Amino acid sequence: MNATALSGTAPEPPAPDAPPGAPLGDERSFADAYRRWGPLVHTLAARTLGDAREAEDVTQQVFLAAWRGRAGFRPERGPLGAWLVGITRRKTVDALAARTRRGELAAAARPTADVGSVSPESALDRVLIADELGRLPRPQREVLCLAFYEDLTQTQIAERTGIPLGTVKSHARRGLHRLRGRIG
Repeated sequence: MNATALSGTAPEPPAPDAPPGAPLGDERSFADAYRRWGPLVHTLAARTLGDAREAEDVTQQVFLAAWRGRAGFRPERGPLGAWLVGITRRKTVDALAARTRRGELAAAARPTADVGSVSPESALDRVLIADELGRLPRPQREVLCLAFYEDLTQTQIAERTGIPLGTVKSHARRGLHRLRGRIG
């Protein structure tokens, strides 16, 4: 990402009279700040994340947050570089948390048997279906989970739960209809 992408205009040469920690009040000052502090932000993110591509994303997020929050920068509280490093730390922590969530989601989607045979599409489908099942009313969700995850018949579900067989059938039909409407 470059200053042109952030500002939407062609970058101008740095202003000779702009101090190194000039506020980000206009696009020119912002472009100057990006040129000066962008490599530091990227290096910090790359060292923490261990991934240059992810560090590029964090660098973009840092400067986008700096541009959006530029009114909050107070030079009397510290230099611009320190402010950007603080934003970098927060955005890096966010990236690490997102990475952890993605890993947990992928782990939850894997079947316990043969993990090597699971395609990414299959894992994504399992996550999607689990999420949609979680949105169903509790009776429908319980019936469908017993049917699909425990491989019980509707009669077995009725016996196990004490719910009348006709009600089990209604819950299954309504639950499947809702899933079909949301997923299909």
